[in-house]
Amino acid sequence: MSLELPDLPYAYDALAPYMSAETLEFHHDKHHQAYVTNGNKLLEGSGLEGKSLEDIVRESHGKNAGLFNNAAQHYNHLHFWNWMKADGGGAIPGELEAKIIADLGSVAAFREAFLNAGATQFGSGWAWLVLNNGKLEVTKTPNGENPLIHGQTPLLGCDVWEHSYYIDYRNARPKYLEAFFDSMINWEYVAELFNAAS
Repeated sequence: MSLELPDLPYAYDALAPYMSAETLEFHHDKHHQAYVTNGNKLLEGSGLEGKSLEDIVRESHGKNAGLFNNAAQHYNHLHFWNWMKADGGGAIPGELEAKIIADLGSVAAFREAFLNAGATQFGSGWAWLVLNNGKLEVTKTPNGENPLIHGQTPLLGCDVWEHSYYIDYRNARPKYLEAFFDSMINWEYVAELFNAAS
């Protein structure tokens, strides 16, 4: 398979004021496009050309750093755009909410753990809600690394690379994380991934 940049599932200004059209233009059109362009070049002759994106990510990890970085970031961003929507945040669908409460104590405790994971990820990386052996966990990974390589299923991820927030929030990553959690998350998409993995 070759990597392809999808259109955003909403207009560039749909997430304003929490994420600006300028941020989305740079992030989607420049950064994500670069992962696709570089990933396709590195895929040629890698022996992984016919594999699914998930398999390319898993099988290049630890063996082909360049391909892994670009393919993993492509995977992360394919979901990232869908993890957000206009007028996001708010109520979490019932079954997912019940699982969050059962595994993480409460929605408030989950929110706190997720914001903390994103704020304390040193340098670039991601904060995650994952399903790991049937249980929900909050994790974080450096750079383009994602839960797939740890045998986990990512259900929600927040990009904490500076290009995701610097135009709108400068160095205030915690403010960006709060805006993401409270006002941008597309919980229906998270629930869809949860139901598919359960």
